[in-house]
Amino acid sequence: MKTLPAGFQAHLDEGTTTLAWCWRLQRRDGAVFGFTDHDRVLAFAGTNFEPETGFAASEIRSLGDLSVDAQDVQGALRSDRITETDIADGLWDNAAVEVWLVNWQAVSQRVLMRRGSIGEIRRGRYAFTAEVRALAHLLNQPVGRTFQYFCDATLGDARCGVNLTGPLYRGTGSVTATIGDRRLTVATGLGAFASGWFDFGVVEWTSGANAGRRTEVASHTLASGTATITLMEAPVRPIAPGDAFAITAGCDKRHATCRDRFGNALNFRGFPSIPGDDLVTRYPNETDANSGAPLRPLADG
Repeated sequence: MKTLPAGFQAHLDEGTTTLAWCWRLQRRDGAVFGFTDHDRVLAFAGTNFEPETGFAASEIRSLGDLSVDAQDVQGALRSDRITETDIADGLWDNAAVEVWLVNWQAVSQRVLMRRGSIGEIRRGRYAFTAEVRALAHLLNQPVGRTFQYFCDATLGDARCGVNLTGPLYRGTGSVTATIGDRRLTVATGLGAFASGWFDFGVVEWTSGANAGRRTEVASHTLASGTATITLMEAPVRPIAPGDAFAITAGCDKRHATCRDRFGNALNFRGFPSIPGDDLVTRYPNETDANSGAPLRPLADG
């Protein structure tokens, strides 16, 4: 339940109101933006709220069971401050949002209706729809460790301890040719790395339209000195021959890979001996020893 300022409550009690919605957004790069569905600039709390941006809000849905409340904000790409490029680059992802209901004739009469963050953004050719998630969505984030077969560390982080900056686990190259929108060939620079070395690794573009962005690697093969790299997903902008990149080795999170490829079994953060689905579905057959001993998890090669 919200307690409204006395002046704002009196305005609502009049029956005829002059209300507008205002959205204050702070992107992850620190830039602050204000938008309103009113037809002139409104200013309060050190922010100017730009009018006529094409913003339109859905109903605000609030529940008392700690489920994630959500609201959709639709907007046309008419404001110079909202560009398709910034949306595609992810600058608006998880931006902090404040949703205000304001008396546009006296902006001191206002109430904060919602505080949250930008969730999913769906883009069309001329417009976008952004999901505003309530702060309750943070309660859905995993906290602590998970007991699982695979390692839960990120390759190269402090918990893993592998140094990915050395030449054994890092290579550089430039695109020779593209195949579709997420596959590329590299004729020079990666010939010393065996097929599969960069599976599940990361490509960081150092030149071209995607410079500064990172993309996960789905697979890496080497044939006749030419490397072929398939990305998990197509980059935001098309890949072009000559685009330079750095690529780091990947890990499939298995104990055997940690031990044999990286010599890092001591820092393995999974539980390779934990019983899994394979233990549940196993059954005796005539080729087993059938000694009466309990079945054990399959060994990690």
